[in-house]
Amino acid sequence: MEDLQVRKATIQDLITVQLISKETFFETFANSNTEENMNKYLEESFNDDKLISELTNPNSSFYVAWEDETPVGYLKLNTGTAQTEMLDETALEIERIYVKASYHGKKVGQLLYEKALEVAQQEHNSYLWLGVWEKNPRAIRFYEKNGFIAFEKHMFKMGDEEQLDIMMKKELHE
Repeated sequence: MEDLQVRKATIQDLITVQLISKETFFETFANSNTEENMNKYLEESFNDDKLISELTNPNSSFYVAWEDETPVGYLKLNTGTAQTEMLDETALEIERIYVKASYHGKKVGQLLYEKALEVAQQEHNSYLWLGVWEKNPRAIRFYEKNGFIAFEKHMFKMGDEEQLDIMMKKELHE
């Protein structure tokens, strides 16, 4: 996909990020969750106020993958206090790699992951880490293929249900 470009997102990309977030999260997880929990999560996690706060947080960055003028996925990275758990100053968290289902298998996720790796190397982070749902084998295989190993588990709240995420990390060597 030579036409793919990854560009850093700004507050002007709010609607783009919001639409991709809702579409990809629904595509990936709707069949495994109740409609009530899905709707609650989508509204709480991707409403204007929440995404404006994330897009303007100096410790978070978003990168959107574009095919020509069509957004097809995005990456969200966190450092410092924006990290969802570990709050390790030497780490970079990949909070989200969301790719539209119609672009699965077309290297969009790999391109976004490579952007995360590039940012981590530029910032001299010692490792990348993330949480991935235990019932998302496609994502787990993707991260394992890219050198991540499981090191811990934690609970993820999906509406009124608790789900188990596998925490994975990749050590970076300069």
